[in-house]
Amino acid sequence: MALKKLSLSLQFGAINDAKRHRAALPRHSVARWIRHALDCDAELTVRIVDAEEGQALNRSYRQKDYATNVLTFDYTLAPLVTADLVLCAPVIAQEARENKKTLQAHYAHLLVHGTLHAQGWDHETSPQDADAMEAREVEILAGLGISNPYR
Repeated sequence: MALKKLSLSLQFGAINDAKRHRAALPRHSVARWIRHALDCDAELTVRIVDAEEGQALNRSYRQKDYATNVLTFDYTLAPLVTADLVLCAPVIAQEARENKKTLQAHYAHLLVHGTLHAQGWDHETSPQDADAMEAREVEILAGLGISNPYR
């Protein structure tokens, strides 16, 4: 299967330990992870934020007053997906530590997860949808040489 075309903007907000997060997110790796999760061409912005920005966005758009690991703002679906993926650096770093994963592997998982959301996948609609999305994530990550994040 040929990989889809991707126009990618990778942005870093004012985050603590920025050097470590930038090292875990080389542009070519981010593009590779996302392209493996795409079913059609896409224009995506990936923004890495601090807890304050992540919490403000989650509160404004989901009415949940805490910083979450990834937020997906999808604007258009196939034949061209356009979306913003916002990843909260401190939340991701804490989750990676707690789950004994590398920072890079956890970012890869959440970028795949967010990219699937951008294409209409949803794990909050039913247990069957959650199972299907999780299985698709595991399949994509295995193709990238990344172990099952749910184990």
